[in-house]
Amino acid sequence: MLDGWLHRKSVTPFELLHRPDLVEQLEASGVEVQHAVQKIAIPEAQARGATTHEMVRTFQALADRAIERILRDGRKNVFPKVDGENFARTAEALNDEPERGYLLGGGVAAFIGSGANWAEKVGKLLDLADGAPEAGRPRGLALQVLEQPLSEIVAIKGGLAGLLGPDLDLGGSLAAMTRVAAAGEVSALMRFDPSLNKQLPALEGEAARLATWLQRDAFESVRSSLARRVVHELTGPRRLRPSDPEGEIDVLRALAMALMAAAPKLLPAQDVQDAIIERSKALVGSDFVSVYLDGRASALAEVAALIRLAENVAGVANKRAAARWIIASVGALRFEKEMRQGGGSPPARLASLAELQKAVRRASLPEAEEQACLVKIGEIGAMVEADCKLVMAVARAEASALQRLTLLLRLATGETGPSGVVADKAKAEVMRLLRAPEVRAELAGRPETLETMRTLMVEAGLAA
Repeated sequence: MLDGWLHRKSVTPFELLHRPDLVEQLEASGVEVQHAVQKIAIPEAQARGATTHEMVRTFQALADRAIERILRDGRKNVFPKVDGENFARTAEALNDEPERGYLLGGGVAAFIGSGANWAEKVGKLLDLADGAPEAGRPRGLALQVLEQPLSEIVAIKGGLAGLLGPDLDLGGSLAAMTRVAAAGEVSALMRFDPSLNKQLPALEGEAARLATWLQRDAFESVRSSLARRVVHELTGPRRLRPSDPEGEIDVLRALAMALMAAAPKLLPAQDVQDAIIERSKALVGSDFVSVYLDGRASALAEVAALIRLAENVAGVANKRAAARWIIASVGALRFEKEMRQGGGSPPARLASLAELQKAVRRASLPEAEEQACLVKIGEIGAMVEADCKLVMAVARAEASALQRLTLLLRLATGETGPSGVVADKAKAEVMRLLRAPEVRAELAGRPETLETMRTLMVEAGLAA
């Protein structure tokens, strides 16, 4: 209810509850507490079946008692003065006090109050953490007190911007938050996939210090707060990379890998999966796809980009939506004309179609949609082959039987041409050649090539 006032003062609720000077400023404002009480009294009255007036009096009395308590304790100097050097001794001295958390919190709030910005406040809190008792109840007390303001700072929008950097877009901010919360898991991932370093860049300053502390199994609520913030933003409408659709796909992939690697330690894996699926919905929407495809050099490049999109979205419904984009693009007249009449030799165009089919198989589409994409690409391949009669030309070429069979088998296996009609034609020509006596005689004279031929024939489904 006091969020606006706290934002203007650049302080956390923890500081307000432990600093008499802030309480005096709040009380002097006159209307801030009154407005906050009225905002919360109305829904509470409805929930409890009481009158709004009764709830206003209840909450106002509670606020008045809290204000009086903090001001009285400030006048009595009950809050210790702490810094990095005496923090451990202070925590140990307060260990047996009934209100040890409140008293130590007052000292911590005063110490971080001199921080000029959120990053400095985090730095001061980590200075105290570095100076915390080594073990036992005093250490638990010290870290528990420090955890509350740290959690509040990372939950504040401005707090994260001050800690991570103000110039990050949403994708960069989520990447930095993920690296802070799951530094160990991210580092392990990068050893297997160094390219992730571009999407999850190294941390600096107080953010790097905080990440180091979170790897020690300290400040669990801070880690959870960061993870929940990432998941919440992933399910929101804002673009991760507003001016870079390619980068949006890359950063979403990196976030998905890092968050899944950190689950369930960070948060439930199902929550991560649901957030990635929700974000994927936006990536297969017409608004994003139109921007994503804008400026592509060719229809072939558009189809390749759509297959890459399909590979990187999550969720069956989103995979199906991506497949529909692929099928529509492959079935468009522009793609057909480019494949049949465009630049490059017919073998090169058939090889491009084969690469598209391989990419479709890697995209983990639902079975029906994958087959539909493969068939559509195969139909275009059949048109290209029919225009140039490539299979027949290879079968009757002035070359050795081994060379012709090798070229045909590479077409039949989908290596240099798409599956479907082209592959079937190539298989038929292979069988016709193998029945020819002169071809059999040539192969019998070169036994060292038979094993290679057999491997290709197995791949083509022509031998067991």
